[in-house]
Amino acid sequence: MANYRPVSNLTFLSKTVERVVAKQLNGYLATNGLLPRLQSAYRRGHSTETALLRVMYDVFAAADQKHVTLLALLDLSAAFDCVDHDILLMRLQRIVGLSGQVLSWIQSFLTECSQRVAYAGSLSLLIVLL
Repeated sequence: MANYRPVSNLTFLSKTVERVVAKQLNGYLATNGLLPRLQSAYRRGHSTETALLRVMYDVFAAADQKHVTLLALLDLSAAFDCVDHDILLMRLQRIVGLSGQVLSWIQSFLTECSQRVAYAGSLSLLIVLL
């Protein structure tokens, strides 16, 4: 559990960098057909409404064929607050195909994140963000 860091504890600059990287990574995933076809989260033109429409379509199609349908809903809102960095990096390499400087940069962002302020020629204490 030592390599878990809550995503919500990122600094302002980290959040800005995160948005830029997310935009570039989403573009790469879309261009190379690496996004799951039915994924609705984090995609332009996809939302909870499109996900709900897909579920309703599947339920109605099953009902038309006289199949029994069971719908189990789970609240996973807190499940994505923490991410295992080793698993994330492995998947980015093996499944997404990231390597070299890109993968090294993401790894350093996740594992070597620290913060220090410079003001009037003086440096603050180094704060390691874990």
